[in-house]
Amino acid sequence: MSQIRSLFATRLYHARLSELGAHVDQAELKRSCYGIAEDDEAGQVWCEENGYPGYTSYASLTDLPWRFPIFADVVKALDAHVAAFAADLQFDLGEKTLQLEDIWINILPPGGIHTGHIHPHSVISGTTYVAMPDGASALKLEDPRLPMMMAAPPRVKEAREELRSFIYIKPVAGDVLLWESWLRHEVPMNMAEEDERISVSFNYKWD
Repeated sequence: MSQIRSLFATRLYHARLSELGAHVDQAELKRSCYGIAEDDEAGQVWCEENGYPGYTSYASLTDLPWRFPIFADVVKALDAHVAAFAADLQFDLGEKTLQLEDIWINILPPGGIHTGHIHPHSVISGTTYVAMPDGASALKLEDPRLPMMMAAPPRVKEAREELRSFIYIKPVAGDVLLWESWLRHEVPMNMAEEDERISVSFNYKWD
């Protein structure tokens, strides 16, 4: 009897940030993101010089959990989610652990985008969402096999999720998404009319 199986799964973890016991005050987190952005002159200069829309602390602040207690709360929550995701992925970590490598703020204004990219040298990457106004862009995930499908026909519009070339995930404020760091992803144009899309992204390494 013939059979068809799905092989080589790409996993995506989606949960509420505070659901595993470590509470994060979302209102305080939002205020902190704006306060840090306003005070971070080095980050503002980097964004302007590099044509980055809005603000990111990626190139300027490397110690958010040490500087701001709310980010220590975020990391505590993330550690629990990353451990759960690693268990689902059935990683054999040996004597090493997955540890936070970096964490940064993203404030994307209307019209802003973040083009497709991966996070090389990390194991698990992700984002927790602080503000997602109406019209804020979803996260776009790309099938990692796409560059090798040179002669393949397109999928039908109603294709099952696991067969689509691109998946759009629309989180809400307070959600966290995790994926393996090799998965290419992007943030399409923020179509919100006035409000900014605020998120906190991060990488975990195996060390």
